Amino acid sequence: MTGQVRTVDGRVAGRRGQATRQKLLDCLSEMLSSSPYRDVKVIDVARKAGTSPATFYQYFPDVEGAVLEIADEMAKEGASLAQLVAGRSWAGKAGWATAQEFVDGFLDFWRHHDAILRVVDLGAAEGDKRFHRLRMKILNSVTTPLTEAVEELRAKGRVDKDVNPAAIAGSLVAMLAAVASHQKGFTTLGVKQAELRPNLALLVHLGITGRKPTR
Repeated sequence: MTGQVRTVDGRVAGRRGQATRQKLLDCLSEMLSSSPYRDVKVIDVARKAGTSPATFYQYFPDVEGAVLEIADEMAKEGASLAQLVAGRSWAGKAGWATAQEFVDGFLDFWRHHDAILRVVDLGAAEGDKRFHRLRMKILNSVTTPLTEAVEELRAKGRVDKDVNPAAIAGSLVAMLAAVASHQKGFTTLGVKQAELRPNLALLVHLGITGRKPTR
């Protein structure tokens, strides 16, 4: 963690304090991967981190406050998803490669942050604007460059002029987010991960270009 880190009462935390704060966040992240969000208590996080609840409260007002810190860092990392599509070609074999790499990167990001994303989705669904903003920040990181890609193709006459770029891009990203949240569930339908990804890439390519990919 870089930059100044402050305690709840506004004091600047020293190096040792920053390390303790980060350990609390790391332990909370680990607990969220195996326990329901509502079941995680401050005393349990503190115990796992080898410290006390009083120390936890020096850095976070409650568990939700700490979760928001983790989610914010994840959202910043999610901004890098834009690199999967920004300025990439959607023509010919290069377009098929772009669709595949985008889907792979998106699903990998979701799987890596599955625990905290489930909490973000829950908070957003319950109407918590803080979680909603974080969710939209992640999704918009790829919705925006995808919208620009469709706009460019439409300007070149390669996509129907009646297509709404933002609607297409937003729908594709919403689809990917929904699928990414239930990757394990597809196994109950007999769908293997190796089969899921290329089929999603096909849908993305069709959605962006309106054409079957060149393989």
